[in-house]
Amino acid sequence: MKKKLTMVEFRGTKEQEEQLLAVIEKHSGEQGAMMPILQEAQEIYGYLPIEVQKIIAARTGVSLEEIFGIASFYAQFKLNPDGQYAISVCLGTACYVKGSGEILDAISKKLNVAVGSTSPDGRYSVEATRCIGACGLAPVLTVNGEVYGRLKVDDVDAILAKYV
Repeated sequence: MKKKLTMVEFRGTKEQEEQLLAVIEKHSGEQGAMMPILQEAQEIYGYLPIEVQKIIAARTGVSLEEIFGIASFYAQFKLNPDGQYAISVCLGTACYVKGSGEILDAISKKLNVAVGSTSPDGRYSVEATRCIGACGLAPVLTVNGEVYGRLKVDDVDAILAKYV
């Protein structure tokens, strides 16, 4: 599943930028430094906005395309911030065979938010996840960590109504 970059207003602070520059400096000259730089940058900002990727590119001499390629390839990296309501639908085997793919599609359509994206107003983010360890409740989804299980597509409207 290809990650999508959604344009959400960047709200980085000067303090965050200073932390990022310290991280880049700390890893300067290290072999394989890009992964720890990106991991620590994500810890600072919560995700890897394009503005942060540009700073990393400028300071490391690595092309923006290469940095974006790494960030978009590895599942551990997020290109969009979590929304106020972070919705994750499990696509692990137990959930998937019980219909979680259809549930994910229904949520995406209902909120008009592509999977892997955040709504432009920052209210909702929709993610597909792998097993969350609640196979006995399959299929499951979480909203800000609250687990909803034994779901059917018909349950989507009632769950989302709590977060309107």
